[in-house]
Amino acid sequence: MDTLQRAVDFCIRHQTTLSFSIVSLLTAASERVFSYVVFKCPCNSENLVYGYSFLLAPAFVLLLLGYMMNARTWRLFTGMCSPEKHPQYCSWRTWAHFCQLFVPMTAKASVAPLTWIAVALLGANFYECAASGSNMTAQLFCKNKGNYSQEQLYKMPCDEELAAAMSSVCLSFHAQSQLIGWFLIVNIMALALISTCVTHCFSPVSYLQFKFWKIYSRKEHKLFETKAKEHANKLAERNTNCFFEATDPAPFPTPSNEDWQKVSVSYTFNSQSQYYSVLHKYVNTNRGNDAEFQEEGQDLNVIEFVDEAQPSVSGL
Repeated sequence: MDTLQRAVDFCIRHQTTLSFSIVSLLTAASERVFSYVVFKCPCNSENLVYGYSFLLAPAFVLLLLGYMMNARTWRLFTGMCSPEKHPQYCSWRTWAHFCQLFVPMTAKASVAPLTWIAVALLGANFYECAASGSNMTAQLFCKNKGNYSQEQLYKMPCDEELAAAMSSVCLSFHAQSQLIGWFLIVNIMALALISTCVTHCFSPVSYLQFKFWKIYSRKEHKLFETKAKEHANKLAERNTNCFFEATDPAPFPTPSNEDWQKVSVSYTFNSQSQYYSVLHKYVNTNRGNDAEFQEEGQDLNVIEFVDEAQPSVSGL
């Protein structure tokens, strides 16, 4: 039991890293399946489009899925274009805040598509098919490796004997693909490390306070979801009973539209006020009626790391 508890605690502490690792492994496995089962190079003038379609189209789909599975996407966009909020969203400060939130969202959503592209480039199947259909690529990389016609290049991915005869060209395509793949991986890892270090260096809170904040964030979200289910169940039970019993409903306090709107905005950290969420701020500012509630903080970097503990859209 102690071993199981330690394993659960480890998964909770490192759930972001584990989730990214699982997504990457599943994406890599899917790419291998597509490469060997689904992908069939046409070996004609359509090689270029077909090869790059398999390289980039699934990555774009995975990017869109990454946005869709991120709860922050829907929190950020829901009600954004409503007439009541239109004047509020015209200020430059609001759009700057939107961009600050959208960039880390994009970074998280890019894990799967970048994994797909990197693994596909290392495998070289897609790139070889695409490169064999490009006259420009052939002239650029193969002009000193023999005189080959465009038709031969088209058929090379499908004909083993021709591929053996044009081994220098084939190896060149493979080398190019793998070099680009490793270059992409190195740049992604370097950029991720640098951005993480810079964000932590400019964090307005200490390491231990940051750990406490993450614990609080997880507990608040869990309790909020539990309480929301209980509240919805009681309201549904009251309304159903009144309908079938033909009675008038008893008073049932529930948050107003304005209250829901206040607690649904994205929270920014303000070092002058020690609040750990928008709900925490709402409760301590007279249900959001004090002027302090309207004050926006400037530090978003801490919020990004705290929100890593939050579930995806499935937890909404």
